[in-house]
Amino acid sequence: MKPVSPATSLRRAPVQRRSAERLTRILDACADLLDEVGYDALSTRAVALRAGVPIGSVYRFFGNKRAMADALAERNLDRFTDGVTRRLRATGGGDWRTAMDAVLDEYLDMKRNAPGFALIDFGNQIPVGGLRREPNHRVADRLSELLSAYIDRTPDEDLRRTFLIAVETADTLVHLAFRVSPEGDARIIQEMRELLRAYLARVLD
Repeated sequence: MKPVSPATSLRRAPVQRRSAERLTRILDACADLLDEVGYDALSTRAVALRAGVPIGSVYRFFGNKRAMADALAERNLDRFTDGVTRRLRATGGGDWRTAMDAVLDEYLDMKRNAPGFALIDFGNQIPVGGLRREPNHRVADRLSELLSAYIDRTPDEDLRRTFLIAVETADTLVHLAFRVSPEGDARIIQEMRELLRAYLARVLD
């Protein structure tokens, strides 16, 4: 699996396997430290120490900690897409309801278990400005591309808008669920599923 999407603003893309592995260690260290100390206390020096690489290796890829956070958000989106794809393959087929559950279950699993995800997710939580594009727009576009064939719909602007509304709704309610309970309040999550089913049924059925 690629550690970072090509769309991210790396100073230098890794070419050799050794360089790619070093970049992966840097992002893994960044994710772990985000959980331990938070974004404000995160530093490139601490990341280098945790990753076991020279500080120059960090700066070879990233100009600052914000750039690292951006790259981690990109990697999260790539891993999220891979996880949804695996879940859909395991279902052996289905309709948009099956696809919706696969998307939500993968997101909830990452929220609970992926290092650094609670603070960064796909970029929505990164402080001080925003990514080149709104993170939820990028998620909606990715889901439109991924799910269009599965649900037999053309990935046009109408579908992207539908998914954007669903993603924005889920994003808000999932964050509410995890503010109420560290593992995500089950009742809020269930209400979210029912709300999304009602909305998507109106558009996709």
